[in-house]
Amino acid sequence: MEREAKILVVDDEERIRKLLKMYLEKENYEIEEAKNGVEAVEKAITEEYDLILLDIMMPEKDGIEACQEIREKKATPIIMLTAKGEEANRVQGFEVGTDDYIVKPFSPREVVLRVKALLRRSASVNHAKAEATPKNLMVFPHLTIDHDAHRVMADEREVSLTPKEYELLCFLAKTPDKVYDREQLLREVWHYDFFGDLRTVDTHVKRLREKLSRTSPDAAKMIVTVWGVGYKFEVGNA
Repeated sequence: MEREAKILVVDDEERIRKLLKMYLEKENYEIEEAKNGVEAVEKAITEEYDLILLDIMMPEKDGIEACQEIREKKATPIIMLTAKGEEANRVQGFEVGTDDYIVKPFSPREVVLRVKALLRRSASVNHAKAEATPKNLMVFPHLTIDHDAHRVMADEREVSLTPKEYELLCFLAKTPDKVYDREQLLREVWHYDFFGDLRTVDTHVKRLREKLSRTSPDAAKMIVTVWGVGYKFEVGNA
């Protein structure tokens, strides 16, 4: 039977790695393991994974550093594993580019559901690269979003986004000039309860703007902050 996806499980506790491996392999995922951040970065950069489960607290190199280094080279979806009470670390994780987090102690079934949800959202990264049709393009001055190829072009140069950054951009771009507050964005883009941590939205908007700006400052200007309310996508702002 063909494997559904290849996943890297990173945790310094062997017990947790084996538990996650067991549950994920039941779902027909191919699992590889890393026991620390150094090994995680080496594997993530040199090999191709569909998703990475990454613990924060690890020896040699913690999950925050590892995520940051991986993001410099790859846009692989990342779910961070954090201990209860490490809210500051979770915020750091979003700032360096993680797509989701799960709090320890966790239910293995919750992990499987989160993995499935994130893989569904990023599935088009590996499919239909050459099947784009005009109806699946969103074209703006300085910015083109190709849904079939899961590709964003800013001033004709490709911008590498994480699945969540891509979703956020697409959601805003679908309704230009409509203002969304942070609670709406958490509900519509993240699809589950983030316990009111509105900084999640802010950190993703910040990273999205930074990535667009490196290629096209005009494209980055389309994501507009409406002070005291939230964010909108404004075509005329570029």
